[in-house]
Amino acid sequence: MPKKARIPDEIFMKRSLELAVKGCGFVSPNPMVGCVIVKNGKIIAEGYHKKFGQFHAERIAINSAISKGINIKGSTVYVNLEPCSHFGKTPPCTSAIIEHKIKRVVMGTIDPNPLISGKGIAALKKNNIEVTHGILEDECRELNRFFFKYIKTGLPYVTLKAAQTLDGKIADINYRSKWISSLESRKLVHEWRSEYDAVLIGKKTLECDNPSLTARLVKGRNPYRIIIDNELTPDLSYNLYSDKFTNKTIIITSKDPDTALMKILTKRRIRIIKAKIKDDKIILKDALKKLAKIGIASIMVEGGAYTFSEFINQRAADQLTIFTAPMIMGPGIETFRYIHHKKFENAKKVTCEKISSDILINIYL
Repeated sequence: MPKKARIPDEIFMKRSLELAVKGCGFVSPNPMVGCVIVKNGKIIAEGYHKKFGQFHAERIAINSAISKGINIKGSTVYVNLEPCSHFGKTPPCTSAIIEHKIKRVVMGTIDPNPLISGKGIAALKKNNIEVTHGILEDECRELNRFFFKYIKTGLPYVTLKAAQTLDGKIADINYRSKWISSLESRKLVHEWRSEYDAVLIGKKTLECDNPSLTARLVKGRNPYRIIIDNELTPDLSYNLYSDKFTNKTIIITSKDPDTALMKILTKRRIRIIKAKIKDDKIILKDALKKLAKIGIASIMVEGGAYTFSEFINQRAADQLTIFTAPMIMGPGIETFRYIHHKKFENAKKVTCEKISSDILINIYL
C-alpha cells in the first residue's frame, strides 16, 4: 500500500529514525534500523539494531515487550526499513512479526538488498498483515545512504573531506596544515571518523602530517586507516604502521611486497590490497570494489590535494564536504590544484552551514 497522509505514522516513524541512528558506527555493513511498537496510539516497546551480527531492531523491540509481559497482538510496528525475510546471521524479522500476530507494519522504505527487496512485504501480506510503506522515505534513505550505495553498486560510499582557507589552500607551500579549521569542526570530523568504516589518505599526506586518523576527540570506534601507496615503499616508523591500531591499517598498492616487508606487515596485522593501475595511477573503483568485499561500506577521504583530485577525476566520489576557515594563506597548496575545471551542475543536493567560525559546504553528487 502506498503511503497515506497520516500524521501519527510520521511521528512514530521519526521515533524509529531516532532509535536507528544509535547504531551508527556499529552495524555496518548492515543498515541502521529502529523499531517502534504502538498499540492504542501509545508506544509499548522500542528497539534498534545495536551491532552487526546481533538481533535486528524488530526482534529486539518484540523481545523487549515480551520480557515486560506486554501483549503485542493487534499492534502496529513502525520500522524505517523493510523487515528482512531470510535467514542470515539472525532469523527473519518477518517470522517474529507474523508469529506475534502484529496487525499492521509501517515502513519507511523498501530494502534494496535483492535477498529482501519486496519479499518482506510479500511475506507479511500473505499472512494478512496490513503494510504501509513510503513514510518519511527521503529521511529513511538519507540515513542509510552508505548502505544503499554499498548494496546497489558493490562499492563503498565515498566522501571527500577537506579543510581550506578563504583563498582555497589546504596547506602552506611547505605542506604544513595544522590547524586550518576550528576545534568544533575538528571534533565533528572525529565524529564522522567513528561513523565511517574507513578513512583514506595518500602517501604525501602520510609523509607530511604523520596522522593517526583515530576518533580520539570523541567517544566512538576507530575507523580503518587506508593509505594509497602505489610503489609500496612504506616508512614503518609512521603512526599508521607502528601504533597500537595497526590491525586497522590497509595499504592500497599495485606492487607485491618482498618477503622481508611482508613478514613485518603480517606481524603488525597490516593488510595489503592490490589494485589495478592505468597510466601509473591506481584505478580507484577497482580498489573500492576490493575494499567493499571485505565489508567496508563507507570511506572518508582526508586528502591531500592529489588524492582528492584523483577521486573527482575518476568519478569515484559521492559527496564533497568542504570546511572553509576565515583565514588567508597566500602561497600554498590549492585544494583543487590538479583539477583544471569542474562544475557540479548535476549535484543532487548542496547544503551550507556555519560550524563555529567555519563554513561547511556539502555537495552530494
